[in-house]
Amino acid sequence: MQREEIQLLIISLSIVLFTLLLMLFILFYFFQKKKSRFLVEKMEDDQLFQSELIKSKIEIKEQTLTTISRELHDNIGQILSVALMQMNILIENESKCTKENLINLRYLVNKSLDEIRVLSKQMNGDIVIKSNFIDIVSDDLQRIEQLKKIRCKLNVSGKMQQINREHETIIYRIIQESISNILKHSHSETITIDVGFDTESCRIKITDSGKGFDLDTIVKGNGLVNIETRAQVIGAAFHIASASGKGSEINIDYPIHTAHTLDYGEN
Repeated sequence: MQREEIQLLIISLSIVLFTLLLMLFILFYFFQKKKSRFLVEKMEDDQLFQSELIKSKIEIKEQTLTTISRELHDNIGQILSVALMQMNILIENESKCTKENLINLRYLVNKSLDEIRVLSKQMNGDIVIKSNFIDIVSDDLQRIEQLKKIRCKLNVSGKMQQINREHETIIYRIIQESISNILKHSHSETITIDVGFDTESCRIKITDSGKGFDLDTIVKGNGLVNIETRAQVIGAAFHIASASGKGSEINIDYPIHTAHTLDYGEN
């Protein structure tokens, strides 16, 4: 009888041990499956991020070249054409070669040189990688004020946080595309950009005083879709508010995952 009990105990322990091993195997299988799914999703997210980063860099360069080409043709070309026309008049009629006319001619040449200097700052498409997006946006707004005669204002508050350079490139592209949409569609006389930093986030607000649009009826174009997609890629919240005749407002809330700060102060 005692032998039978021992055999029964051995069998019971074997069953328990087998059950435990089976449960461990099942748990390990599901853990590995979940881990594999997580790695695949992470790879897909990384690929999407790198794709958007490369796309942003290319678009920054393309928009820079397009802006320079347009301004050379429409603005600087026009100034130099007027200067050339005045020079031809002075050559053909020496009596008109007065000091006043020469001063006017010098003014046109100097003005064209000033415009070229403004555009030259835009020639380096990778400048956003080497500097911070605040400085680049400030340069962009100064150029717009000079060339487009639109009142621009940049307000910066808080201590500037150190942001991942790749994320910063995408943030700059979001701002650049928002400004481009304002210039193309809103007919606004003002552009205001507010950037606020705290230890946890960078909040960006881009407002204009243009014609606005009805959010319920407007169809999202590529510009807004790109902005929203890029905000999601860097983990930022995106919100747009607008109404017909009341301008528009774009808000981006980017979470900061680093504690390192640069003493920027308030602007």
